[in-house]
Amino acid sequence: MGIFDRIKTVISSNINDLVTKAENPEKMLNQMIIDMNEQLIESKKAVAMAIADEKRLEREVMENKAKADEWEKKAVLAVRANRDDLAKEALLRKQEHESYVGQLATQLQAQKESVEKLKESLRQLQTKIEEASRKKNILIARAKRAEAQEKINKTMSSLSGNKSAFDTFERMAKKIDEIEARTEAQKELEDTTSGASLEKQFAALESSPTAADAMLEDLKRKLLTEDAGGSSQK
Repeated sequence: MGIFDRIKTVISSNINDLVTKAENPEKMLNQMIIDMNEQLIESKKAVAMAIADEKRLEREVMENKAKADEWEKKAVLAVRANRDDLAKEALLRKQEHESYVGQLATQLQAQKESVEKLKESLRQLQTKIEEASRKKNILIARAKRAEAQEKINKTMSSLSGNKSAFDTFERMAKKIDEIEARTEAQKELEDTTSGASLEKQFAALESSPTAADAMLEDLKRKLLTEDAGGSSQK
């Protein structure tokens, strides 16, 4: 019964606590199933031995009953042969075997009851191991999810506590925004300046010939006037 107690203790332990404490829950749970199955094999061997003892007691009971019957027949034979001395001896031998049969019967009954209890315990044990095997994958999945969540929580906690990192990030974002704004303003200014210069150049080109023409016309009129004045004096 000791082996059953040990196995039941393993199975009835708080598996969730074991998973929490385990460095590798998957490896630990797999090993637990392996250990349980090995102990189950040992338990089956123990039950098989108990059953073998029951069968041995049954054979001894049958053998001693048969011997008691043989000695009774011998006692009858001795009485018919007027050999009371042999008949008494035969009856004593018969009594010995019958007494032994009584002792064996008591042991056999106790052994039968013990075997039935062992069989029932073995069935319960096998059921629990099968149940543990079915739950193993679920527990492993839960352990992995818990481990992932724990890592996320640690990361979030670390980030929340490190305000300087977030402040630096914000400063960098603002700095980039400022650089982009300056770049856009400079480009807009260059475009505006370039356009104004170009317009001035074209305006100059358009105005220069007009002024020259006007001055040329003035000069021509002046010369004509002078020429005309000179001619009239002569």
